[in-house]
Amino acid sequence: MNTIKVYLKITTGLFLVAVSINLFLAPNHLTAGGVSGLAIIINYYLPNLPIGLLTLIMNVVLFIVAFFVIGGKFGKKTIYASLVLAALIWIMDLFLAEDMVLTKDLMLASIFGTFLSGIGMAIVFNENASTGGTDIIAKIINKFFHIAIGKSLLAVDFLITILGAMTFGIDQGLYSLFAVIINGVIIDYAINGFNVCKQVMIVTSHKEEVGRYITETLDRGYTVLLARGGFSNKDVDLIYTILSRTEYINLKKYIISIDKRAFISVNDAHEVLGEGFSQLIED
Repeated sequence: MNTIKVYLKITTGLFLVAVSINLFLAPNHLTAGGVSGLAIIINYYLPNLPIGLLTLIMNVVLFIVAFFVIGGKFGKKTIYASLVLAALIWIMDLFLAEDMVLTKDLMLASIFGTFLSGIGMAIVFNENASTGGTDIIAKIINKFFHIAIGKSLLAVDFLITILGAMTFGIDQGLYSLFAVIINGVIIDYAINGFNVCKQVMIVTSHKEEVGRYITETLDRGYTVLLARGGFSNKDVDLIYTILSRTEYINLKKYIISIDKRAFISVNDAHEVLGEGFSQLIED
């Protein structure tokens, strides 16, 4: 059941990316990097080949090349994501009107297209998947030229935006470059938002009651740390736990109801791995 949920989330993210490409980026000739950006350029010269089909062909070719060049260690989620994204774009190509576009304003198309794409990609990345494509090219460059994958990926996306500018004009090229930069920022912020938890430290005279509430009501674990008060010079028990936002709010209300003199310190934890949170296994 958990596996089904993971693939449903990935598919939802891919759908958002496909909508972004078909309704914002492609109709406005915005080539915001990636294999889909390259497919938009090729489609301009070969209009009989749908963008979705071109994306599918290039991804399959890249997987085959990468299999022989850097080995076949591709996660099944990544293979699924790359193929399903291409299929979704292709299906939308077939059913949407050829001139279907939500806005012809390049700024609006860049902002909303990049926002949708960034959120969708963040959902995919958050499930330890990738859409392949230029990621594979970056890995090949890294293998032969020893350039960091992040820099290689940026270089590939930048080259695609240059090709877009040469094909569609400088305005589309600059907006595409803007979209590439903003896309990375949105993905980072979105992933942090999905994963953020509350790291809570509590000093209370009702340690047993708070501990029982955490384990029995919230179904979470906690750790008791031995500390010494700097002012009182007395030993105190410090309760340490990590909770979701909602769980923290409920815990805070409970602590206030039983001990108004309690001390609570809270920090954001942007990634938590282990039992009860994200699993420690790879794809």
